[in-house]
Amino acid sequence: MAAAALIAAQCSGGDPIDTPYGPEEPMPAFPDNLRTLADMALARIISDEAGPASNRVDLEDWKQWQSNLNRLRTVLAPPSPSIPLFDVEQ
Repeated sequence: MAAAALIAAQCSGGDPIDTPYGPEEPMPAFPDNLRTLADMALARIISDEAGPASNRVDLEDWKQWQSNLNRLRTVLAPPSPSIPLFDVEQ
């Protein structure tokens, strides 16, 4: 999840990472293909409702955690290609 958050921070709409535990220098730009991998990893975590994370937190915290994962997935989703509905010639 932490790696996905770092990747999402570099995407449009991503939240900056500001923590005293992180690197002091800016992270290098990550390749775009990592967005898809990060999204797939988060999807797997979210789908595992009986997994380790759900057993360690109370229900309200679990819902908040799922909400945070969904927010990251929204940011990581690749932008839709811009396809014109029709071509207008003047």
